Order: sequence, then C-alpha cells, then structure tokens
Amino acid sequence: MADMDELDERLVTLLRQDGRRAISDLALELGVARATVKMRMERLEQRGDILGYTVILRADAVEAPVRGLTMIEIEGHVTERVIKALGGLAEVSAIHTTNGRWDLVVEVATGTLTDLDAVLGRIRRIPGIANSETSLLLATPRSTRAKL
Repeated sequence: MADMDELDERLVTLLRQDGRRAISDLALELGVARATVKMRMERLEQRGDILGYTVILRADAVEAPVRGLTMIEIEGHVTERVIKALGGLAEVSAIHTTNGRWDLVVEVATGTLTDLDAVLGRIRRIPGIANSETSLLLATPRSTRAKL
C-alpha cells in the first residue's frame, strides 16, 4: 500500500465504507472518469493491495458491550489444536499468533461481564493452555473496522 497516491487512498476509503458501490458513483464522488476508477481498482487488485471484497454481517459490525484481549501461553506442540478449539467459540472474534511471552492473542466479545467470565473459564479448560491473562477493552478511539 506504500505506492498508493491520494486518489487510490480516497478510493480505498470509499470502498471500505461500501465495497458494492457502483463505479459510476465512485467516479462522481472522486471527480474522475469511470474508466479511471475501474483501472485503479484493477491495478490495486493486481498488485495485491486489495485482496477482496466481503460481506459484513450486523453481528460482526455491532460491538458487544464487553470486549477483551486474552493472551495465552501454550504448553507443548498443540498450537493448532488450541487454535481450532478457540475458533469454535462464538465469542472469539479473532485469534492472532504472536512472539514474546504469549503464544496467542485472542479477541473476545460478550454481552456481559458474567458471560465473559464464563468464556474465559471455557478457554482456560482447553487442553494445552498453560496460562492466560485478559485485559478488558474500555474504549476504542480509532478503528478501521466497519461500524453500523
């Protein structure tokens, strides 16, 4: 994305807001020809800057009131098994591998603190998890994730 000019950046911003927006609407808002928008989109896709377009479900865009990051230490060589188990929990929105003291960072979202406590209990009982630490997310002053 380092080779994007200001027009590319504005185009990507509009596509992040609505990936299904018509090329003619994008061209009108950007003040350029439809052919320019089409060519820019194709170039961004070919270079790999735009990897694809997706559907955002309401459940994915509306934030749960209680969110946290759970750092997980894994014992042994069972990382893939732990990731699979974590991926089966509806409250887990993302799983990241990392370096340093923790092996995984897991994003968790629930409706209440009681629900979060229950999910953390289920996470701690997954075989292979040696230790965990959770930090609550209090506010999100900036995010590139879609919001409704």
